[in-house]
Order: sequence, then C-alpha cells, then structure tokens
Amino acid sequence: MHGFAVAFSMQNTLAALLGVVLGIFIGAMPGIGSAAGISLLLPLTFKMDPTQGIIMLAGIYYGDMYGGAYSATLLNIPGDTPAVITALDGFQLTKKGKAGKSLATGNIASFIGGTIGILFLTILGPLLAEVGLKFGPTEIAALIFMALTSIGWLLGDDPVKGLVSAGIGVMLSTIGIDGASGNARYTFGNLNLIGSISFVPLVIGMFGFSQILELMNEQDLDVGKVKHITLKESYLNKAELKEILPTSIRGAILGNFVGFLPGAGATTGSFLSYIMERKIGKKGNLLGTGEITGVAAAESADNAAAVGSFVPLLSLGIPGSTTSAVLLGGLMMWGLRPGPLLFEQNPDFCWGLIASMYFGNIVCLIAGMAVIPFLMSFLKISSKHTIPIIMIICLVGSYAVGNSVFDMGVMLVAGVCAYYLKKYKYPSAPIILAFVLTPKFEVAVRQALGISKGDVRVFVQRPISLVILLCTLLLLLAPAISKLWKHCMSKRSTV
Repeated sequence: MHGFAVAFSMQNTLAALLGVVLGIFIGAMPGIGSAAGISLLLPLTFKMDPTQGIIMLAGIYYGDMYGGAYSATLLNIPGDTPAVITALDGFQLTKKGKAGKSLATGNIASFIGGTIGILFLTILGPLLAEVGLKFGPTEIAALIFMALTSIGWLLGDDPVKGLVSAGIGVMLSTIGIDGASGNARYTFGNLNLIGSISFVPLVIGMFGFSQILELMNEQDLDVGKVKHITLKESYLNKAELKEILPTSIRGAILGNFVGFLPGAGATTGSFLSYIMERKIGKKGNLLGTGEITGVAAAESADNAAAVGSFVPLLSLGIPGSTTSAVLLGGLMMWGLRPGPLLFEQNPDFCWGLIASMYFGNIVCLIAGMAVIPFLMSFLKISSKHTIPIIMIICLVGSYAVGNSVFDMGVMLVAGVCAYYLKKYKYPSAPIILAFVLTPKFEVAVRQALGISKGDVRVFVQRPISLVILLCTLLLLLAPAISKLWKHCMSKRSTV
C-alpha cells in the first residue's frame, strides 16, 4: 500500500503516463525496439528522482510490448523482436478483414499477461529469483535448443521447408566476429559484415519489403481493404473472450517463467507459448492461418516475460534481457545496488515501481483500445498509396539503426529473397527466430562447456537440462507417434 501511495504521487503518475505513451509509440515504429528506445531516452531521467526515472523507463518497456504488435498486425512489420510471433496470425487476420479483432486481442492478452506477471513479481519476486538462479548456461542452452528444434516443423506447412528456413537463419546469425575467439566468420573480406547482419534491416526486409512486392503483384491497387471501422466492431464477443482467456493465462504463466531466466528473453517466451498453444490449444492446428488464439499466446507471453525480467534485476542485480541490462545501467547511475537488500533499503523505489506497473498496465489497455479506430483508418487507404508509405518506413527504419546505406541494401536483398521463399512455400518466420535465438544458444553452450571443461555429458547430468531435453525429444517424436497411433487404431477398427 505504501508503494501505491508513492506511485500515485503527481510526478510519478505523470512519469508512468509519459513512459507508457512513449513505449507504445516506440513499439509501433519498426526498427527501434525497447532496448534502443530506453537507451535513447535514458538521458531524460538523469535529473529525475530515481523512483520517477525508473517508473518512466519501465513504462516504456512494457508499453513497447503493446505497440510492437500494431505494425506487426497491420503492416506485417514487427515493431520489436517478440512481435515476430504476433505477425504470424495477426497479419493473416488483417488479410481476412479482422484487423480490429486482432488488435483488440493483442491488447487484452497483453493486459492479462502483464497483470499476471506483476502479481508474480509482487508476491513471489525474491523466491522466483532464487528459482531462476538454478537455470545456468546448461539449462538455458537446453531451453533454447528446444525452441530451435521446434521452429522447423511448427511454422509452415512443410516441416522440411521449415527446417531449411531455420537453417538459413542459423547460418546468417554466425556472420561477424566470433565472440569466443575474436576471429571474423563468413565476412568474405567485407568490413560491413564484421559487426554481423543487423536484425532490424533483416526483419524489415523479410516482412515489410517482401509485402510491398506482394502488393505490387495485386491486380487492382485501387481497392481499399476496409470501408469503415468503429471501436464497437473491434470488440471481442463473449465467445471470443472465452476462447482467448485460457490461452492468455497459459501464455502469461509460461512467459513470466521464461522472463526471470537470465538471458532467455521475451522472444523465447513468446515462441515457447506459441509452441504450447500449437500442441494443446483447441485450434492449435489452425495457428498461422489467422487465429486470435495465436495472437493471444504471443502477446500474453511477451508482456509477462517483460515484467518477469524485473525479478532477477531487482532481487539479484542480474539482467534477464538486453532491455533490463540497460535498466541496470540506469540503476547504477542513480547509485542504487540491485540485490536482496534493495527491497529493505529502498522500499519507496521497489514498491513504488511495482505499484506503478498496475496503473501503467491499465493505461496501456485503455490507450490501446482507444487507438484501434485510428490504426484501422490506415487500412482504408488503397494499396497504390500504402506501397510508397510502407517503402519509406522500410528505408528509414533500416537506415536509422546504424546510419548505414549497407543496412538499406541488406533490407532490400532480404525482402527480395523472402518474396521468392514465400513463392515456393518456404516460411520466413523460422529464419528470423533462428537468427535471434542462435547467438544466445551459442553463448550458453560455450559457457556450459567451459564450466564442464569440455564434457558434453553436462547436458544430461543436470536434472533440469535432462528433463528439457527429454521434452524436446518427445516434441520431435510426437507427430510420428500420433500418426502411428491413428494408423493402429484405424487397423483395429477395421478388424
């Protein structure tokens, strides 16, 4: 209650509002992302009170999770990395004329995910941090391995083509300087590749520019997609709310768990939640074709993971993601030392921040629902006008990352390649997901092997890692087992 008194002071309330609005805006702009957005706005908090400053930065973080889904749904350009999963069903819903439903689902699922994450942080923060410590490099490697091995056959109609796409993503992620040896890998003497391929130009090209090429092939560019939309038409009915509620709760719990694992990140949580929905959801086999449960699974998990990353940050001083690493720098700048004693020595700071999240999450939901008609008005513009608008967004977004013309070239090449991959039924999403997850997997594997002095048995000697690997094996064998079971049952019924 003292935390709520701190959070609802005038300056802290305004800080939360400003952070949320900026976060939604940053999330909706492809090419920025929460880590870059917070880094750019961190200087604004230098003269603020530490509590006021962290409340604003936290608002930017979870506001970004809301905003990232908007461009993913409307333009097929994920505003932030976790929104790659949202785009799988969100954009398909837009093509079906249900963009309003998709945006509303994303907002509601984000709210549920954020709320559950904040409740866990409030009640079980220090305890969850101790559980998170049990997940070392070996366990993180096993968890990411499970995600990587599932990408190929979960995303796309053909498991083999999905696996090929994932392989392309793995290869692209290895370009640049090897973190262990310091040697250049697969740069072919090109200095622009030493720093590796930037994620933002790659994702903008594969999702945004390829979409432009598809639009240019349409027969009639003068036909608008949506004639008129109101907020009422975007509301979910009772049946739809009932449909997404269990999905959102499952995704929130899983996402929050992944969030407080150091190094796992919201993208991993979002994808694992999507895997779970594919396996146990009532419409799991339809995910990827435009299902609101697919949007709910992704959005609830990434918001819960974003909040979950504050657990190791505040309780142990260990950043759970790139964004929380930037926030850790801000805490140290203010002279605060995150750790077990932070809650005792700085209660105003800790509980004021947590209490502000409840308020900020409600503001995000209200703002997100209210802005839907405005976002939907974009779909009334004919394709011949949206093509140059999207093209400008793609070029500016890819150039803004490093002020590099080379990045614009990467975006264009990635877009052309993605266009032809889609033409021959090779999914683009596995490329992006493998590109994001592979560096984390490589670091975790090297750390695990370093600890075990090169003994690969470490992955089966640790109980948690062994259980995750067994689950991975079960997931891989599940389609074959299911097929064999159906075959046996059909034979039995014939007999």
